[in-house]
Amino acid sequence: MTVTAPPREAAAPSPPPARPSAGRRAWNLWVRWWRRLTAMRTAIILLFLLALAAIPGSLLPQRSLSQTNVARYFADHPTLAPVLDRLYLFDVFSSPWFAAVYLLLFISLVGCVLPRAAEHFRALRTPPPPAPRNLLRLPDSAGLQTRLDDAAALDVVEEELRVRRFRVVRRQTAAGPELSAEKGYLKEAGNLVFHLSLVALLLALAGGKLWGYEGSVLVVEGGGFCNSFQNYDTYSAGPLVEGNDLSPLCVDLEDFQAEYEENLTASSFTADIRYGGPGEEGTPQTIGVNDPLRTEGDRVYLTGHGYAPRFTVTTPDGQPPLDVSAPFLPTNPSTMASEGAVKLPDLGADQPQLALQGFFAPTGVVQGGILTSIDPRPLEPQVALIAYQGYLGLDTGRPQSVYAIDQEQIARGALNEVGSANLALGETLTLPDGTAITFTGYDEFAALQLSHDPGQVWVLGAAIAVLVGLLGMLLLRRERVFARPTAAPGGGGTVLTVGSLTRGGGEGGERFAGLADELRAALSARAPARPTPPAGGVSPDPEVPTP
Repeated sequence: MTVTAPPREAAAPSPPPARPSAGRRAWNLWVRWWRRLTAMRTAIILLFLLALAAIPGSLLPQRSLSQTNVARYFADHPTLAPVLDRLYLFDVFSSPWFAAVYLLLFISLVGCVLPRAAEHFRALRTPPPPAPRNLLRLPDSAGLQTRLDDAAALDVVEEELRVRRFRVVRRQTAAGPELSAEKGYLKEAGNLVFHLSLVALLLALAGGKLWGYEGSVLVVEGGGFCNSFQNYDTYSAGPLVEGNDLSPLCVDLEDFQAEYEENLTASSFTADIRYGGPGEEGTPQTIGVNDPLRTEGDRVYLTGHGYAPRFTVTTPDGQPPLDVSAPFLPTNPSTMASEGAVKLPDLGADQPQLALQGFFAPTGVVQGGILTSIDPRPLEPQVALIAYQGYLGLDTGRPQSVYAIDQEQIARGALNEVGSANLALGETLTLPDGTAITFTGYDEFAALQLSHDPGQVWVLGAAIAVLVGLLGMLLLRRERVFARPTAAPGGGGTVLTVGSLTRGGGEGGERFAGLADELRAALSARAPARPTPPAGGVSPDPEVPTP
């Protein structure tokens, strides 16, 4: 008889999983991107990008350092310079893309280092892990035979390892007693110090940019300046710096000396200055190129030098002679040939404005009617002048360089050339209207830069800590040593199995071999001496055969 089972009803299909909410999906996306950003690989990539982004700042002139060099680059490359300027390549270190890389690197380092620091703190309080089941499978292992019992053998191992500054833990397991030891926590501590110091370095640099400032000024011998943005030729300041935050410091240039080798190579530049607060007599000091003035929070550097020719201008209307001087900027550092301009907008009510465009040669030689300089020392000073009269355009509101004449005024016909000449000391250029311009001498000037960086000391300390952490990472090793005693075959002793695992160094085998030799010697020294057999030849110890 056949019995037919009733048909089973098909199981209902399981409903599809519910779609995560929009908030949950956004959170998962944020966690995924956060883990990528705080990975050590990302921090290394961002550090490389930051170094790569700084290359244009060292190859191209920067406005924060020299606006004159930037203007010269625009004049030499009129097509390329505007494109580079739109990419912020003349303001690399204040550009949005450099700040973005800097900020991402800072976030990545903080997000990477802080969890590792917490994990390392927990590891310092965690005992070494239990010994592996098979110690002979470790990279370095050995079996040491001794007549000591289990406890005594482990006592010897523990003593030797503690001398080597291992943390030692002994455990009793189902397989018997065992020992675990570990050292090298300072390697991870050095790693954390390195990265935390790198974060501190970034913070110190950022603080120096936010609260720091610097200004450059040309000071002629006998002149000086006080620490004020209005007195600088060029300056840059952090966004959190205001005018009343500047330190009260005034510097006067008393004398400048330049010494040269026989081949006309500069050997030293020194400037005798006097510094102090406003209204004070000041303290004398001599500074050099690599020897700045260091005051509390401020540094005054000597960054360059040049010549400032002196002229006496006599007008035909009977006014007293006017003595004028202006720094000429060097165009050839090897010969100190310099170019500059003298602007005289107020010679008198009936006199047109006067401008002198000049070329100064410390040791001048005229070749083919053109004045040139052959020596940076002022052995035969001469100046080539081109005089213009007319309207200088100083009150139009359009900025002008004090070291050059506005060429647009010349192109528009507002300034007209009225005379030119090559002048030696004491010689005079007389213009058609009777105005006489006499070359009377020269002074030397020094280019001084005052810098205030409140993060300078912190940068130094962070850099030293970075070096210390790096040395700890490279020189220290993470080591673990395990030991487990077992009874020797046939009785009469113990076989001590020792294994080692070393990270961060290629000398693990040699170090373990030295440890094994010391353990073997210590076990042999602690082992009881073999009893002397009696005269009859029968050993009193039945487990030790008589030879």
